[in-house]
Amino acid sequence: MGIQEKIREIEDEIRGTQHNKATEHHIGLLKAKIAKLKAQAISSKKGGGGGGGGFDVKRGGDARVALIGYPSTGKSTLLGKVTKAKSKTAAYAFTTLDVVPGLIEYKGAKIQLLDLPGILRGASKGSGRGKEVLAVARSADLVVIFVDVFNPEFNGLIEELSDVGVRLDMKAPDIMIKKREMGGISVNRTVPTPHLDDKMIVDILGVYGIHSADVIIRQNVTTDDFIDVIVGNRVYSKSLRVVNKTDLVNAKYLEALRHNNGEFLAMAAESGKGVEEFKEKLFQKLDLIRVYTQSRFEGANFDEPLVIKSGSTIEDVCISIHRDLRKNFKYAIVTGPSAKFRSQRVGLSHVLMDKDVIQIFAR
Repeated sequence: MGIQEKIREIEDEIRGTQHNKATEHHIGLLKAKIAKLKAQAISSKKGGGGGGGGFDVKRGGDARVALIGYPSTGKSTLLGKVTKAKSKTAAYAFTTLDVVPGLIEYKGAKIQLLDLPGILRGASKGSGRGKEVLAVARSADLVVIFVDVFNPEFNGLIEELSDVGVRLDMKAPDIMIKKREMGGISVNRTVPTPHLDDKMIVDILGVYGIHSADVIIRQNVTTDDFIDVIVGNRVYSKSLRVVNKTDLVNAKYLEALRHNNGEFLAMAAESGKGVEEFKEKLFQKLDLIRVYTQSRFEGANFDEPLVIKSGSTIEDVCISIHRDLRKNFKYAIVTGPSAKFRSQRVGLSHVLMDKDVIQIFAR
């Protein structure tokens, strides 16, 4: 029996089991077995075999965004509007057969946008070239869930991503598992976990062949969270939901859509409606900030900002400019939102903010 058949068999068992307190433990173990099998499926795919290469796109820019959706939703049209890339478009499905990269230049940031081939239901299980497409999404800093106004099926795409280990708009659970040679399972918590008791922890670890380990849990987590940490191949990405072709419906239709599906960016890529807002949303979601460098003899270069992640420090800037700058760092002068006063002298740990001006002095 193949991996997918085993997964389906266990999924059928879960569906056929009444969910209550008495069956909670049993269902938790079944979920652990499914997660293990899915991880094996991903690993075996990486190992090669099967026809057709993967979609290997060289990383570029300050951040990477994956544009994912069903066939013929208008992703390629959007790519053409926001970048100089040319992705073939047509009024029929399966136009894009490869990943087409483009570069968005916005507020000094260079954002790599990947137009992925449209995926089908069952993509994570191998439908079409779904696994290769979803693998690219795993490498993105932000995933854009792009749907048609007449088929606003966000959940199906989110489930496909979840099946390959992509967790959208979630943070990694604060759990540490340290294996030992012997001594059994030791569990320590800093907060109560009513949905995850010691017996469940021991039995789930047993599914993965772990019988001696120190487990430290620092937040209220579920069985699913604990399984994610054990599997270890999870990717935690932000997401942006976009509904395209909204110029074909009225305001009442869109209001009902938001009521049923939650918040999203309304767009009509063909006419350009929502395109500028899309760029701004990307910039915000990616948590990018701009800092301006200046030398001892010249003023700040406001035309070419250094784009970094929010929360970055002077040390991060040094490393991004040149490795030796970090080694020879003496001090920095900062003027701007993060400074307590103009021309504040700071060290490597100083956290920068958007539109700071910095001058770095080396030994």
